[in-house]
Amino acid sequence: MAERKLDGRRALVTGGSRGIGRAVAIRFAREGARVAINYNGSRVTAEECLALLEEASAAAGVEAAGHFIVQGDVGVEADVARIFAEVDRQFGGIDILVNNAGVQTIEAPSETADPKDIERVLRTNLDGAVYCAQAALRRFLAQGQGGVILNCSSVHEIIPKPGYLGYSLSKGAMGNLTRTLALEYAGRGIRVNGVGPGATLTDMNAAWADDPEKRADVERHIPIGRAAEADEIASAFLFLASSDASYVTGQTLYVDGGLTIYADFAKNWSS
Repeated sequence: MAERKLDGRRALVTGGSRGIGRAVAIRFAREGARVAINYNGSRVTAEECLALLEEASAAAGVEAAGHFIVQGDVGVEADVARIFAEVDRQFGGIDILVNNAGVQTIEAPSETADPKDIERVLRTNLDGAVYCAQAALRRFLAQGQGGVILNCSSVHEIIPKPGYLGYSLSKGAMGNLTRTLALEYAGRGIRVNGVGPGATLTDMNAAWADDPEKRADVERHIPIGRAAEADEIASAFLFLASSDASYVTGQTLYVDGGLTIYADFAKNWSS
């Protein structure tokens, strides 16, 4: 049997019951990790994900992995404390945090964007990542064995997204969160990195992913010519979580089919 990259590691994936989070959780389970799935929506969806994790572990030859689900809003400090307390109770510690929970508002011109919508996005996407990172860091330091924090960012960490001010702000700030924590804790065995997905086929993107005309319009901007499957994004998380990335910290790995290499310059129009 091939060596499993995360054998015995204990991971928490926030927003892990759907989309990219689910794909990451399943990939981690397949590689031998015990996974706690945080969710803040449908318990049925979370239980479906849990069943998939158990199947992945069994297929990998990992018996009684002990995966579990835990409800909570990462943008609420008390919920984060409760989530991590449950991780402590079930796993006795944590080795990997995946800050994946995120929301996006409906498009609106920035001058008329509802401040409450902006605050809601920042609370989940940014505050939630900060609260969870702090909780994980305290445990990593107490355990004395290092740890890994992975932030699910976006190509919009560096590509502006007009009409989605709160989302753009949250992902831009996440890039600096990643670099700041990486620099602060590098000497204590803690690695902090980000993954910046491009257009990905998840339920969050169903408005265009399930519409052939809209999907074609999205994909014509992508140099590789297609949107990503969630499992392709999960591969980047696995690499950064594993010892294969033992010398990588403070980076955002863009998994985007080439979006961040200026797709519109594929044909020279500037000179």
